[in-house]
Amino acid sequence: MTENASPETPPAARLHLGAAYYPEHWPEERWPEDIRLMQEAGFTVARMGEFAWSTFEPAEGEFHFDWLDRAIALLAEAGIVSVLGTPTAAPPAWLTHAYPDTLAVDEHGRRAQHGNRCHYCVNSTEYHAATHRIVGALAEHFGPNPHVIGWQIDNEFNRTCYCDHCRARFQAYLAERFGTLEALNEHWTTAYWSQTYSAWEQVPIPIGYHNPGLMLAFRQFVTESYCQFQRLQIDILRPHLQPGVWITHNFMQWFDGFDHYKVAEDLDLASWDWYVGMGHVDHLTCGAAHDLVRGYKRRNFWLMETQPGRVNWKPVNTALDRGEMRTMAWHAVGHGADAVLYWQWRSALNGQEQYHGVLIDQSGQPLPIYEEVQQIGYDFENAAPILAGSKPAPAEIAILNDYDSRWAIKGQRHHEDFDYVEHLLHYYRPIALRNKPVDIIPTDAPFDQYRLIIAPALHIIDEELAERLKEFVANTRRLVITLRSGVKDEYNAMLPTRPPGPLAKIAGIEVEDYYALQDEIPVKGRRVSGTARIWAERLKPLNNITTSIASYGPYNGWLDDQSVATVNMHRQGVIYYVGAYLDDRAQQSLMDMVTGQLRIEPVMQTPLGVEACKRVNAEGEDIIILINHTAKEQSVTLPWPAHEHLLELSIEGTVRMAPYGVLVLTKRPEGPTDA
Repeated sequence: MTENASPETPPAARLHLGAAYYPEHWPEERWPEDIRLMQEAGFTVARMGEFAWSTFEPAEGEFHFDWLDRAIALLAEAGIVSVLGTPTAAPPAWLTHAYPDTLAVDEHGRRAQHGNRCHYCVNSTEYHAATHRIVGALAEHFGPNPHVIGWQIDNEFNRTCYCDHCRARFQAYLAERFGTLEALNEHWTTAYWSQTYSAWEQVPIPIGYHNPGLMLAFRQFVTESYCQFQRLQIDILRPHLQPGVWITHNFMQWFDGFDHYKVAEDLDLASWDWYVGMGHVDHLTCGAAHDLVRGYKRRNFWLMETQPGRVNWKPVNTALDRGEMRTMAWHAVGHGADAVLYWQWRSALNGQEQYHGVLIDQSGQPLPIYEEVQQIGYDFENAAPILAGSKPAPAEIAILNDYDSRWAIKGQRHHEDFDYVEHLLHYYRPIALRNKPVDIIPTDAPFDQYRLIIAPALHIIDEELAERLKEFVANTRRLVITLRSGVKDEYNAMLPTRPPGPLAKIAGIEVEDYYALQDEIPVKGRRVSGTARIWAERLKPLNNITTSIASYGPYNGWLDDQSVATVNMHRQGVIYYVGAYLDDRAQQSLMDMVTGQLRIEPVMQTPLGVEACKRVNAEGEDIIILINHTAKEQSVTLPWPAHEHLLELSIEGTVRMAPYGVLVLTKRPEGPTDA
């Protein structure tokens, strides 16, 4: 965290609803009508300015902020606060023309063309100077404004630059990290294929498949580059902001261009942009994305952008069903969102995203989905008193998410269908299906609150992490280690031991060999049976107390009758090792067994397609959010008499939920019901 960063963000006083608004696109006489419609939709916040650099600074050093002053004031009169974005994702044409080296270079040596987003070189000194000028002017002008409650740095960091300046910076980064070329050559085993370096200037930026150590180090360098660029802006902003005004960046869920945990360290809160794109919401997969973002700071987050109906960048840009936007909003809140903002309010008449979903069409009239947003605004207003200051109930289960391991596997998949995120979700989904809360956290997060940790494909592991996991198990906890774990060290070099490396002893097994599968292989066991696909490992017991959970059936002779998964007692803790990519049914049985043995209770028992989330407010009161993610009516049996806060009803027993219905419940004393 930077010296000027806020150490903690206070709990949200309310749920916010809003949209990205671009008043610079429209005549000023239109603004009051836009704001009237926002007010009628129940909006409480608008995000502005993140793409307005050419309007803010039409020529170098010439600033025009009065238009945004007036927009902020009009919004404030309607009870709508503002979040401002620093406009560095979209530099003006005069800047990129005068300073062409500010444009990024791709891996083929082509310089980016002006007119897109994030097409700058993140390490350009000229771009840093321009950033300092515009962000400094914005901070000084708008920092004291009491109607600006937060700032977004840039927009969706995503570009990797391969220019000569970035290469020189990368070489300097390596020199600082390794100290000597001898150390670098040793850790990367550069004697292989005569890669040995005798000068720092010889080290390339990796393009395509390259030395695994070089590839991992470059991803880490890109992460550090964005940390520095973001820190440059934070350090400019912070001295001008009033107490309680926060700084964020809007991430893109599972994007792997940098380590999101490290980039989030300097922020006050995390936010992200959620788009379904094509088809419909899969709440199990989307729930993991929300939990991922909540894990960046281990606190509530903002949904800074989400789709109003449809997008414009999928093969088929299908619209969401009527009612589905409402379930999306409550799904986000259930997983820790304190705000839901749509992208965008109204499309510009030209530009690359003319067909993207909006709330107000090109004529200025509300689209049919505007009514659904009004319903969400009504919901949020009714639920605000009970949900203000609340956060998701503490989870007893954590899944470790490690960017280094992800990058290492992506560089050497060994099976084209092996995807790190899909493998992680393979463990998340069976737990979420049972309405059991999960945190998705980095490997350096505290482990104390959890009873179960799942470490999917923890490919890279060092001694410090291994010792923390051993200590976790020794404290009567349970650990699930999965295939492809404990293979490499922090430099992406093979460990001189069999997997799972430093965890082999507590796991009670070592991996004798691994097999990329073309066909499914039978799996048989008393509690877990079915098939395995993509990946299978041959496990060798290291003691006589390691127990097999299931075995392979006939396949290739090497795996026949060998253990698929094992369990080992270690002092008071238990360690499972899962050496195969099980089919969905077998995976569900496995995770039901593991969580059932710990007696980890669900938030609530619900039918398939109905999700139960729990938030806890400052008074310690449980708030259950029930969401029907299906297009059919569902019946749910409540565990206790409840008060429903959206319609202000007392309900109990079995209740019917409409298609895409939502209930917000707190427990009430026994008494008569209203429905």
